[in-house]
Amino acid sequence: MVRISNIDIIRILQENSRIPYLEIAKTLGVSETAIRKRIRKLEEEGIIRKYTIEVDHKKLGFEINTLIGIDTKPENYLTVLETLKNMEDVKSLYSASGDHMILIECWFQNSKQLTKFCRKLQEINGVTRICPAIILEKIK
Repeated sequence: MVRISNIDIIRILQENSRIPYLEIAKTLGVSETAIRKRIRKLEEEGIIRKYTIEVDHKKLGFEINTLIGIDTKPENYLTVLETLKNMEDVKSLYSASGDHMILIECWFQNSKQLTKFCRKLQEINGVTRICPAIILEKIK
């Protein structure tokens, strides 16, 4: 009996979330039914929360992909998160530890738009620091 790991299935799905169950089964040496049941269980347990896509932002006209670190006054932290969550330019929003309290990912057509957005962030009540970092290349 071949023992399959949840991690093996997840790695395959992270590479291509549209891969057919039969192909996963062949790769791991098990039946399609086993894969179907395991993935359903991973979904039910909330381990797999959603399936998504990876976008080439440059082909959509966004030349700048940036991660922006944001710090806030402690009493404004939750309201700043809520404000950021509702901003269209914010593609991803993370609560973080380390150098910044909040990290956001944004795409912009040019540096002028990034500058304008950073000014908009400075106007949010409680924001104390903004540190943009432009992503030059995604390696992995």
